[in-house]
Amino acid sequence: MPRGVAIPEIRQQLFAAAERVIVRDGPGRLSGRAVTGEIGVATGLLYSHFADFDAFLAAYAVDRAFVVCAGAAALPERAGTGSVVGNLCDAVLSTPPVTVLALARLLVSRPELVGRVRAVLGEKTAGLDAIENAVAGYLAAEQRLGRVTAAADPEALALALVGVLHHVVLTADTGSDVHGRIRHTVTALVEDLATAAPRRPGVGARESG
Repeated sequence: MPRGVAIPEIRQQLFAAAERVIVRDGPGRLSGRAVTGEIGVATGLLYSHFADFDAFLAAYAVDRAFVVCAGAAALPERAGTGSVVGNLCDAVLSTPPVTVLALARLLVSRPELVGRVRAVLGEKTAGLDAIENAVAGYLAAEQRLGRVTAAADPEALALALVGVLHHVVLTADTGSDVHGRIRHTVTALVEDLATAAPRRPGVGARESG
């Protein structure tokens, strides 16, 4: 690795510390001192890499939003492979729940960060928007292939699925089976709308009507 890797490593340590503080104490207790104290370094270390604490929070939000976005980005490409429910669960759970929880809590408490994330990553990238967009696109693709029934509403299902994820991660305690609860609910939402096999070539929408 190049020698410069030390700086991004420090940034990631600070981001991980912020995440732990948010999850444990809430975003209201987040400060430069709390973040650096979490990993036992001087507060000045944070400000040697970021202009101020707002810049640090914006960088953290962009970084974690990118992680969420990257986890969901490949979902539409999986259309026609595996199982619909399995693909959705894998995509939704590809980002650690603690990351989704910390990011969601921070964006709720600091809504101005949403605009800063969108300015860097584009629309539908802040918070859970990326997952919702990817799920809607994936379900629409599966619907075209005949693996999701024509009666399904991909956008409504995507919104419901993200609502479930948001609720579960925000209300989960340390001992909660977050993955199990999400898999169970995704299965309940989608299983009856998924068909057994893709439409054969030459079988068009007129036959499904």
